[in-house]
Amino acid sequence: MFAFGIEHEVAFLNRQGVFADYTNTTFEEFDRIVAQLPRYEADYPQLRIGDAGIKVKRWYIEGFERYSLEGGVTACPPKGIEIRTTIHSSIAGAVQELTESFDLLRQVAHAEGFTPVLVSYHPYQRAFTPNPPLNAYEQQRRVLSPEKRTAFLPMVTYGPDLNLSLQEMSNAEIIDAGKKLTYYSPFIVPFSASSPFYEGKAWEGLSVRTFIRTGIRPATMIFLERPEDLIASSPSLTKQARLPAEVGRIEFKACDSCADFTLYAALLALLKGLLLDETLPERLLVPDTALHQVAARKGFADARIEEGAWNILEAASKALCDDSDHAYLRPLYTLLREKKTPAHALIQAYQSTGSIEEALQTTYPTTT
Repeated sequence: MFAFGIEHEVAFLNRQGVFADYTNTTFEEFDRIVAQLPRYEADYPQLRIGDAGIKVKRWYIEGFERYSLEGGVTACPPKGIEIRTTIHSSIAGAVQELTESFDLLRQVAHAEGFTPVLVSYHPYQRAFTPNPPLNAYEQQRRVLSPEKRTAFLPMVTYGPDLNLSLQEMSNAEIIDAGKKLTYYSPFIVPFSASSPFYEGKAWEGLSVRTFIRTGIRPATMIFLERPEDLIASSPSLTKQARLPAEVGRIEFKACDSCADFTLYAALLALLKGLLLDETLPERLLVPDTALHQVAARKGFADARIEEGAWNILEAASKALCDDSDHAYLRPLYTLLREKKTPAHALIQAYQSTGSIEEALQTTYPTTT
């Protein structure tokens, strides 16, 4: 049996129509939104609360946690609010819960003067610089893993974790699946490309997030039970599970964010099909930076990316031939045939309005 979950980061415009981030929005402003959203006690222990105690609901503030010299949390400059679903036995269940959680978030956010917008890389800030600089304790934390060493980058990126697991897979099979998704990642990411803005203007490609983060951050993360099962790599492919519910989880982390949640259903079906497929032979421990950057700039307009995308889509389609989730693949066929990505609509909206903010307001549908 498969299990599915989705983590989705939400950015906002503030009451003045300005992109809300750590430079102009406080943790407390976002916390007023989260405080009004419900907590479901049945969610635990499958959802992780974390050391800082910020992740106490299906919604929580995503930011950069600051620590004192003694290791206590002192602040958390925010970048937005993340929604996470509980674990579901179906793709439909995960997408439905995400939709309901997003609708609740949007209602409360609007009352507080914030409008959700879809973006996958900060349209104005090139990078995040901690202020004040990291103290000795924080610097020590940075060396604990390749991901902590690059923890500044997620403050300017917005992207989903598409989570799935398959019961009875051995550690070796799970690791092999992670290497497989890492290799084929450049052919997956254009389906979600949605970050065509950089430093206040249109970027020359479709996903500046993919272009900058690949090779620094993982494409796939595998959660295993025991530390002795982990394999060394930078970025990491494997991580020790922090909860029993995480054991065996495969997180695909390379996609941009999607405003149309049915696209998440399509991508989860694609990942499921690739896990079931037994024909695609290639594997990689760490992402191919150069090929990801081609995908980020050109998407399906590049012949190698287009061919690779057709190969994985056909392989997943054959693996899912008798599965009801096969129907979820249809939007991917449309995007690939038209050589389009979600970024194309954002670029068109920007060209029509001349405003990044107005383009971003076209992203989420009025009703989900």
